[in-house]
Amino acid sequence: MINISYRKMEIPVKKNQEYIIDVIDNGFEGEGIAKINGFTIFIPNAIKGEKLKILIVKVLSSHAFGKILEIINKSDKRIESDCITYKRCGGCNLRHIKYEETLKMKQNAVQSLVNKTLKTKIQVKETIGMENPYHYRNKAQYPVGVDKQGNPIIGVFANRTHEIIPIDNCLIQSEKSQQIAKFILDFIRENNISIYDEKTGKGLIRHIVTKIGIKTNEIMCVIVLNGRTIPKEKELVTEILEKFPEVKTIVKNINTKNTNVIMGKENINLYGNGYIYDILGEFKFKISPLSFYQVNPVQAEKLYELGVQAARISENDIVFDLYCGIGTISLFMAKYAKKVYGIEIVEEAVNDAKENSKMNGISNVEFIAGDVENILDELINDKKIIPDIVMVDPPRKGLDNKSIENIMSIKPKKLVYISCNPATLVRDLSKLEGLYGVHEVIPVDMFPFTSHVEVCALLELKNCQSS
Repeated sequence: MINISYRKMEIPVKKNQEYIIDVIDNGFEGEGIAKINGFTIFIPNAIKGEKLKILIVKVLSSHAFGKILEIINKSDKRIESDCITYKRCGGCNLRHIKYEETLKMKQNAVQSLVNKTLKTKIQVKETIGMENPYHYRNKAQYPVGVDKQGNPIIGVFANRTHEIIPIDNCLIQSEKSQQIAKFILDFIRENNISIYDEKTGKGLIRHIVTKIGIKTNEIMCVIVLNGRTIPKEKELVTEILEKFPEVKTIVKNINTKNTNVIMGKENINLYGNGYIYDILGEFKFKISPLSFYQVNPVQAEKLYELGVQAARISENDIVFDLYCGIGTISLFMAKYAKKVYGIEIVEEAVNDAKENSKMNGISNVEFIAGDVENILDELINDKKIIPDIVMVDPPRKGLDNKSIENIMSIKPKKLVYISCNPATLVRDLSKLEGLYGVHEVIPVDMFPFTSHVEVCALLELKNCQSS
């Protein structure tokens, strides 16, 4: 009988110890990756190719985390950050890297996932970036709190905490959004209006939210309350409109729950009719306080056009648009298709989608509210409607197995998959690639200077003639 003894691998680093390391790669969150005796170290704000002195701040059984103490050899891709709070905020975790390099990093991150997961050896295309990657967000959500002296402040939550960092100038938010939020904050201070405290559940003002139509310049202002009435409400409305004539509607959103969810379900219009419009491509869209609309419409337009071009829709094609939201990409596709069916679980979004199709004179689209898994099953198996093309834009968790099974059972000739999470995209593509060929994988930079990337992938049924 042979005696085999197993010795647990020695961890070669210790917490609070300093080490000199070489950064050999960057991870999916933009963090630097180093190895010490084969043991992986993740270092935020480090760039591939750099030599660093680091301090180990956390040690786990399989990896550790370090922080930069000194940059010994600096990468030529490193730039001085133009934002003093980016390290604490965490919103722009790639702000220390040249923009063109961040696009390559995102392409490489998607390529790495493709190489590890797919049998298909496909080259991921270059990331489609922005000409002007500043002030691109059309939606701002500012938490309102108090500083250590008890003064009302707005800003953003510090990375992985609920501590509010006051921000004077955010380089990815609309400048107008920031001006409006600061103006409302001044009104709150001058009139001693109470601020919500999430620990006690008391106080009134929770968030200031703005939405801006990038093409129309229409602005919506939403004040989220732990209550129903703002002191000097009419005065506030008058002052906002005098200072910012672009504001088309002002809304109170009621959220009295002790929750991390920013907005409640009830909206009360203080001014205007509770919505604004924006233009995407050649279509006009209605945006309400609770409806989802891409926060970077400039890049969303590119992404949707990519998806439509990839699908090569013909006039006899029936298209399913799963997770259709307010119908943006459905309308883009309807121009070329015989019929488009849009499915979305959020009923308010479906109501907006129906209104958007009517407003744009699009009659060959049908929007259905409900869970994608159930509605897809019903359309295919009960109503016997078989699509030629399926477009999917699921949440971060990706497609459920039932939906994948349904898609594979009806074998649409083309599948266009738009994803905000490359990891779940590639996981789902691996389930589909037995039946489908993966023809294109194109990253789109929807959120410049962050580690997030959207991806558009085209799949075509094997042994199916392309149309």
